[in-house]
Amino acid sequence: MVQNLADTPFSELINSQNYNIDSLETEIRADQHCTQLLKYFHRWLLDEHQFAALEAGQLAAGVDYFLREFLIGAKRLNIFSATADQLRQFGGNWYIISNLEPNTVELDPMLHGTALFYSYLEGLNLFKKIDVKAIDEVAQNGTYFIGRIEDFHQLKDNGYSAWDQACSLK
Repeated sequence: MVQNLADTPFSELINSQNYNIDSLETEIRADQHCTQLLKYFHRWLLDEHQFAALEAGQLAAGVDYFLREFLIGAKRLNIFSATADQLRQFGGNWYIISNLEPNTVELDPMLHGTALFYSYLEGLNLFKKIDVKAIDEVAQNGTYFIGRIEDFHQLKDNGYSAWDQACSLK
């Protein structure tokens, strides 16, 4: 049975154990907790960083895509164990092959939002394992992601394998 998490205490939303995935039920729980946690993040963007509502929404939606579709949905990983390499895999491979028209206009808020999200969690002193600086460095490397998208659009014949290996999802 799927629980209504609208009134979930914040302490449960930031408990990393609630994001361990070993079954469909725990994946659903992690997804739902993540949705609620992102509402706090969105509020933080508005209140603490004074982002305009539209930009805060775009950033929160961007990190939502990274967390819920990629880390939880595709990789079945705990969001509290994210790495810079996983963000690079997301932007440099998974996002590109998972979207009809991959582009940096859409990708940039996903990367930037993710860096801000982990900065937000770091400010709450939730973990020491995640290298927030490395995640931010990956997010800021727009040239790399532009190149990956352009290279993907120019693939010919059997070029996919080499392109994939340059930023493997494994």
